Amino acid sequence: MAPVDGIDNLSAARIVLKTSLENSRALASALDNTGQKLEGIKQRLPTLGAAVRHAPRQKCTFVAIREHIDCAIGPAAAVLKVYDTIQELQKSLLSHPCSDLSTYLLMVKQLEESLKFLTDNCRLAIQWLEAVLEFLENAVPDDLYIMKVKKSLSILQELQATEKRARLSGGVLCAAVDKLEIEFRRLLTENCIHVVWDFVSSSIGDQASTAPSPLPVAVVQKLQAIIGKLNADNRLEKCMSTYAEIRSLNTRRSFQALDLNYLDLSLSEFDDVQDVECYIDQWCKHFQLAIKHVFEIEYKLCSDVFEKNGPDVWMDCFAKIAIQSGILSFLHFGKKITVCKNDPIKILKLLDIFAMLENLRVDFNRLFGGPACIEIQTLTRDLIKGVVNGACEVFWELPIQVELQRRSSPSLNGSVPRLVSFVTDYCNRLLGDDYKPLLTRVLTIQQSWKQVKYQEELITSQIYCIIKQIGLNLDAWSKAHYDFTLSYLFMMNNHCHLCSLKGTKLGDLMGECWLKAHEQYRDYYMTLFLRESWGKIFNLLSQEGRVLSAPTGGFVGDSVKKRLKSFNEEFDHMYQKQSNWVVPNEDLRLKMCKLVVQAFVPVHRSYLQNYGFQAETDASPGRHVKYTTQGLETMLSSLFQPKLSKSGSTKQNRLIGKIKDIVTDNFRLTLLAA
Repeated sequence: MAPVDGIDNLSAARIVLKTSLENSRALASALDNTGQKLEGIKQRLPTLGAAVRHAPRQKCTFVAIREHIDCAIGPAAAVLKVYDTIQELQKSLLSHPCSDLSTYLLMVKQLEESLKFLTDNCRLAIQWLEAVLEFLENAVPDDLYIMKVKKSLSILQELQATEKRARLSGGVLCAAVDKLEIEFRRLLTENCIHVVWDFVSSSIGDQASTAPSPLPVAVVQKLQAIIGKLNADNRLEKCMSTYAEIRSLNTRRSFQALDLNYLDLSLSEFDDVQDVECYIDQWCKHFQLAIKHVFEIEYKLCSDVFEKNGPDVWMDCFAKIAIQSGILSFLHFGKKITVCKNDPIKILKLLDIFAMLENLRVDFNRLFGGPACIEIQTLTRDLIKGVVNGACEVFWELPIQVELQRRSSPSLNGSVPRLVSFVTDYCNRLLGDDYKPLLTRVLTIQQSWKQVKYQEELITSQIYCIIKQIGLNLDAWSKAHYDFTLSYLFMMNNHCHLCSLKGTKLGDLMGECWLKAHEQYRDYYMTLFLRESWGKIFNLLSQEGRVLSAPTGGFVGDSVKKRLKSFNEEFDHMYQKQSNWVVPNEDLRLKMCKLVVQAFVPVHRSYLQNYGFQAETDASPGRHVKYTTQGLETMLSSLFQPKLSKSGSTKQNRLIGKIKDIVTDNFRLTLLAA
C-alpha cells in the first residue's frame, strides 16, 4: 500500500505544482497589466499615490516567487520520473541473487543510485518550495496557496526519506544486502571440500596428495563481488566472520579423520613422555600435515578472496580460521610435552619436535607472521623455548643420572646391565647424523640466549663424562658380586660390549686406544674366569693330581674313586651355578665354550683311560664315572646361553624415574637395571 499511496501523493503534488504555476503566471501577467494601469492612474491621479505606494514592491515579490516555482518544477519532475524506476527495481530485487548474481548486484547498484538521485532532487525541490512558503506566509494572506505548498512540501519530505527507509532493517536495500549475505554463505558452503588423507603414503608430501585445490575461479570472483558490496555497506566484519566460520568448520572436518582426541589429554596424563610417546609421533606428523596441506590452502584462499580488501583484512580472516580450526590445541599439546618429567627418551622426542619445527619454520613464519597472529606467535615461541631448554636440561643431567644408578644391584647372571647397553646405544643415537646436528643447534640456541659462545667440544665432553660414569659403575658393580668368578664373567661381558662399539659413532669418538684397551681387558677377565672356575675343577684330574693314584694291576684304588667323586660333585655344582650365567655376545660365548672343551675335556678323557675306564661307554650315575667325554663336551658347549625372561618378571628402572621399552623406527632402547 505504501508505494500506491506514494504514487497518488506524487501525482497530487504534480497537479498542485502545475496549478500553482499556471496561477502564478496568470497572476504575474495580470500584475504587469495592473502596473501599467497604475502608472497611468498615478500620472493622472497624483492624489492616489499614497494609496498605491506598495504596488511596485508586490509586483517585484511575485516575480521572485515565479522564479522559485520555476526552479522547483525541474527537480520535482525528476522525482516523478525516478520514482517509477525505483518501483520497477524494487520488484526486480524480489528474486534471489543465486539465479544471476551479476545482474542482481547491478540492480542493487542502480537502486542505490536511483534512491540517491531521488533524495538529492527532493532536497532541491524542498529548498525552493520552502522559500515560496516563507514568502506566502509573510506577504500573501491566502490560506489556499499556503496549504497547497505545505502539502507539496510534505510529499517531497516523505519521498526524501525513501532512501533512509530502504537502508533500515526491513527496507528494500537492507533486504537485498541480506540476500547477498545468504548467497555468500551458500557459495562457501556448497564449494567446501575437506581434505581426504591418503594414509597409505609414507611421506608428508604424498600423504595429502588428495587435498583439494582452492575454490574455482568463478566462485572466487562471485565471492569477491559480494564482499565488495558488503564492504560498501559496512558489513565486511560480518562477512569475514561468516567466511572464517565456514572455512574453519571445513578444516575441522578434515582433521576428524586424523583422530586428534589426544590433543585434549590433561597434564596429569603427561607424567611420563613414554606414556604418550605414540601420540608425540602422531602429533609431529599431524602438525606438519596441518601446516602444509590445510592452513596453506586456507592462507591462499583468504589471499584470493579478500585480495581487494588488502593484506590486513585477509590476514586477520586467516588468523580467525587458524584459531577456530584448532591450531592452538596443537601448540598446547607440544607445550605439555616440554613439561613432562625428565628422562633420556624425552630429549630424543624433544629433538624430534625441534626438527619438525625447524622444517616448518619458513612456512610457519610466512603463514603466521602477521600482527593478526600474535597469540599463535606467542605460543609458538613458548613451545620452542620449552623444547630447547627441556632438551638441554636432560642432556646436562645425563652423567649425574648414570652416577645415581651406581647404588643399584648388579646383574645376577653376569650379563651386560641394561643401563650400560641403553646408555651406549643412547649415546650412539645422540652422536648419529639424525640427532647430533639437532642437538648442536639446540645447544647453540640456548648458549646464545645466555650470551655465551657455543664450544664445539661441548657434546663430546659430555659424552666422555657419561662413559666415564659407566666405567665407574661397572667397577662398583663388579665388587658387589659375592662370587669372584661371576665378577670376572661380568667384567668380561661388559668389556666385550664396550669394545664391540668399534665402527659406531661412540666408538669413533672414544678412539682406537680405548677400544683396544677394552679388548685386552675382555681377554684378561676371560682368562681369569676360565682359570678360576673350570681350571680348578679339572685340576682334580690333572697329571699332578694322579701321581699318588697310579693304577696297580688294573685295580681302581680308593683314591681314584674319591677323586672322581670330588670331580663329579664340583662339576655338578659349577655347572648348575653357571647354567644361569650368560654371555650375550655369541662369538665370545662360542669362543669360551670351545676353549673350555679344548682345554679340559682331553684331561677328563686321559684320566679315565689311564685308569681303565671306557670314556665313552662306562658313564653311569650309579658308578664312579658319571659323564662320558661326549656328554661332558655337550654340557660345556651349552653353557652361557641367553635366557628369555618371563613376561613381567624383570624389574624395570630408569635413569630418571621409570623407563619402558622404547621403539623408535628400527632402534630399540631399553633400560632395565639388574
